[in-house]
This record gives sequence, C-alpha cells and structure tokens, in this order.
Amino acid sequence: MKYVVVTGGVVSGLGKGVTASSIGAVLKACGLRVTTIKIDPYLNTDAGTMSPIEHGEVYVLDDGGEVDLDLGNYERFLDIKLTRDHNITTGKVYQAVINKERRGDYLGKTVQVVPHITDEIQDWIERVAIKPVDGKEGPPDVCVIELGGTIGDIESMHFIEALGQFSYRVGPGNFCLVHVSLVPVLNVVGEQKTKPTQHSVRGLRGLGLAPDILACRSTEPLEEHVTTKLSQFCHVPISSIVNLHDVTNIWHIPLLLRDQKAHEAILKVLDLQLVGKILREPKLAEWTERASKFDRLKTPVKIAMVGKYTTLSDSYLSVLKALLHASVAMERKLVLEWVPSCDLEDSAAKETPEAHQKAWKLLKGADGVLVPGGFGDRGVEGKILAATYARENNVPYLGICLGMQIAVIEFARSVMKLGGANSTEFDPATTSPCVIFMPEGSKTQMGATMRLGSRRTYFLANNCKSAKLYGNATSIDERHRHRYEVNPEMVPELEKAGLSFVGKDESGRRMEIIELPKHVFFIGAQFHPEFKSRPGNPSPLFLGLIAAASGQLDLLLQRSCGVVSLKPAPRYITNGTGTGTAVLAIKPYPNGHAKKKPLTSLVNGCYANGNGIHI
Repeated sequence: MKYVVVTGGVVSGLGKGVTASSIGAVLKACGLRVTTIKIDPYLNTDAGTMSPIEHGEVYVLDDGGEVDLDLGNYERFLDIKLTRDHNITTGKVYQAVINKERRGDYLGKTVQVVPHITDEIQDWIERVAIKPVDGKEGPPDVCVIELGGTIGDIESMHFIEALGQFSYRVGPGNFCLVHVSLVPVLNVVGEQKTKPTQHSVRGLRGLGLAPDILACRSTEPLEEHVTTKLSQFCHVPISSIVNLHDVTNIWHIPLLLRDQKAHEAILKVLDLQLVGKILREPKLAEWTERASKFDRLKTPVKIAMVGKYTTLSDSYLSVLKALLHASVAMERKLVLEWVPSCDLEDSAAKETPEAHQKAWKLLKGADGVLVPGGFGDRGVEGKILAATYARENNVPYLGICLGMQIAVIEFARSVMKLGGANSTEFDPATTSPCVIFMPEGSKTQMGATMRLGSRRTYFLANNCKSAKLYGNATSIDERHRHRYEVNPEMVPELEKAGLSFVGKDESGRRMEIIELPKHVFFIGAQFHPEFKSRPGNPSPLFLGLIAAASGQLDLLLQRSCGVVSLKPAPRYITNGTGTGTAVLAIKPYPNGHAKKKPLTSLVNGCYANGNGIHI
C-alpha cells in the first residue's frame, strides 16, 4: 500500500480537498486504484451535530455515516463509495482508546497520547486503507489522506506526530507528503510573496515532517524566480513544486497537475514510476472535454435556492454541485440565486423591507425553485411561501427532504384549506399534523439517531415524471437524513385533493416522492439525491429541474424512457386498516441496500469543497 498525505499551511480554505481529490483523480487516470481518508482534528465523533453555517454541509454515505463534506469531494472526483470509517476524527480516536482502556486491553499501563493515541491513528489508517471502494475485489493501490486544519494548530498535533511515526512505519517509497501553501500578492507591492510558505514549511519540518511535493496556491501563475526561491528556501526540487493558480472551473485542476508532471513526481517518491501497469501519461480526455464544455456554456438557466443557511455556500455544497452537473448535461450555464427564506416572510416586509423586496424579486425572476433540507423553524414560513409561488405560477419546483415536507404542508394549507396544517417539528400542538416524528427516532439522543444512509424507494406508478427520469425503474436506492416524515394517516386525504405520492418505502407507509401531476414540474423527495450525483451521471431529479426550467423536460423524459428497467414491480397488499395504504407482501431487501454492479468508469467526479479554488 502506498500513501499520499496532503497537509495545509498559512491559512485554512486553500483547497486541500481540491488538491487531494485531484491527486487521486490523476493517479486513477494513470491506472491505479485509489482510496481516500479524511482526518478531522475536532472532538466531535462525527459531523452529524455540527452547524452547516459553521462547518458546511453534513455529507451522508451509503452506510449512514455523517461525515465531513470533503468525503463528498472524493466520491465525486473518483466515483467511489466510502464508509464512515474513512473519516477519522479526534472524537472517534479517543473514544476507541478509552473503550480499550476500560476493557483492560492495555494491561494496566498508563494510557498516553504517545504511544496509545498515535498508535490507534496509525492502526486505523492501515485498517481502512485496504478496504475496496470502487466495487472491485482486493485492496486499492494508493490511499490519499487529507489532514484537516492548518499546520501549527494545537488540536492536530497528535495527528502530525502519528503521521510522522507512520512514515517510518511504512518505510521509504511508500509515503509521499504533499504540502498545500499560499503564495499571496500584496496590493501595496504587487509581487508574489514566498515568506508565508517558507514559514509554513519550516513549521512542518519542526514537527518531524518534510514535504516531498509543494502545491502552491495563487491567483496567477507563479513567476519563474518565485519557484526558484521556494525551491531554495524550502528544500524541494523545482520539479516537485506545483502551482495551483485560479482557473475558470474546477475541472481544470487535475489537468494542471498533469501538465506540470505532478504525477511523475508523486510516482517517483512512491517508487511506482517503473511499474509496468502505470501509465506515463494520465488518461484525462473526459476531464478535458468536461472543462472545455463548461467554459463554452452561454445560455443561462436561473435557479432560486430558498434556504436558511445561505450565508455560507458550503452549507449546500452537494446541492450546488448536483445543479452544476445537471446544468452542464443540459448545456445551460447555471445562475444560482441565493434567497434567504426568512426574507420572504411577511414579518421581513416590516423589519427589513429592502431585503424582503430583493428576495421576492430574485424568486420571481428565477426559472426554477429549489428548497433544500434543513432543521428548525427559522425561515420555514418563507419556504412555504416559495412553494406556494411555484405551485400557483407553474414554476418548476424541487423540494429535498424538508423541501418535500414544506410542499405537503403548503398543499394542505392552500388547497385543502387546513389553515393549521404544520409539522410537529415546528408546532407540536398542530391540529393537522402533516409531518410527524418518526416512531423509531430518539428525542433525547441527537447524534446518529436519524433515518440515515441508503434506503430503497419503490415507484407506485410508471407514468409519473419521477419514474421516467429514473429510466422507468421500479425502485431506486438513495441516501436519507431525516427524523420527521409525512404523516401516513393524512395521505389518503392529500391524494384525494390531488397530491400524488408516487414513491414509497418497502412498507408502503413511508412517503418518499410526491408530485403534482398537472404541474409542469413539481416534485418533492424525502431522500437527498444530491449525494449520489456525479459529473458524468447527474441526479435524475436535478436533471428534471434544470430541463423543466430551460424548456427541455419533454425531450429529457423521452430520452430517459429509452432505458426500461427489467426489475419486477413489487407486489403490494392492503394493510387491512381501510385507509387504502399498501404494504409490500415480500421484503426482498430488508436493510434497504441494493447489490449493484462494480463501477467501471475511469473518472466520473470532479467538484471539490468550494474553498479556495472556485468555479
């Protein structure tokens, strides 16, 4: 097993996730099998209870792991499927060590950071690195490890020490350290400054690690004398200094690495340059075409993103990337309008009239409306108003998780005239509970107690837009993250009023997809389709939204229906309650996970965390 470790210096947000993902993509294009690990120094066990505004979105994996958004970068770049163990946190490491101490595994010894914590980190890396993540058998060839935070942070010291020990454990030729640093330009003098990088490398060396590759972030390409100076003062060969300057779109980053022969430098450190199966020139034709296609897009499609975390775009990172994947596939240039849902509410008209007017102008000027997931009651009424506007004006609408629940509440209030309709999350005493707390959920334990991970959804009708977008499939597997659901007791009344529940789980009582049949495009999904969207394989629901917003939906539906699923439709029986609710007679996949064919595409992901290198 070969290891490539990516660290960062000077400031956070330089694009370590971009760099790590791009390195993985280039190595994969050289014919290597690649896996990834993200190390986060925080004490949280996982990212599940962290605020999106503070730390960005919580990315959900197939196994239900709530992890750092960078694992979404890796999955999109490399077209792989990771597990919760691929995200190491200080909380997980300390919890594992304390559990061992309680069991007596350390034989009465004094448990310390060195060697017990550092050994646990190294053992964790070795254990997880050999797990296949590409659908093939056998361990990967290379593991790319990203260390979160910045060199010098006190909270990451135990990881730095562990990685220093790890480089000796695996030995020369098996460990390559890539250090990402900043080369800024001060407006006063107008020249590229190397001192921040020099100090960052000096600090790294002082902690026992020496960089093999230096990845320098800058706004413009590095000048030749700057590269020479960095080589001289950082003790890194010029051939091992890579410049990651700003580019027009993120798909250019692996191409930058290739053009500067970064793969050759890495393969040399890992003693892989003479291995027969390794390609001297990475096969990145798909990346080249995708980057070029993005740059050529001219015709805009305007989507209003109505949410409560709009102050930080990383809060909705996967949604943003899914929209980009779909817009490129439909040959449209995405124009995303961030609409704070609070500003749409009637109270904002009095408190912040300018913001209120601006929000409604953005909403009414959009070609389509997207309401993403979220928690808490802040901004909910604004989201309901957005759903009302889209439904009444035949504007394409996609609601994800809470966005679907919002659509149900709005329909109950406006169409069924149930003025008090609400979710028990926002109004526990509501007389018309359209959305309720799931029976298996916990109201006392917040972490990892939601309905998480890949679950199966069955289509109840093959003539609905959703099923057509999924190629007339009878069932799909998508990732979930929610603790509230549509009240099954109200479904018959909602359906009678005209709202179609076209997708349900295996029990037939958990609502997964809603549609308004007579609307141009009004779809809500309880799951999060954005987590499985890839640049070469966009999410069908996001494709539908972009197609509807750009007048191409009919053409897309015709194209999607060209592929007919051969899977048999599930057999339903009535539940005997008289409500008309159906349940599956047979439960073929009890855990909600489907067995899928091994992934065969070489490169099928490209977007990164949005920090540092922007589109």
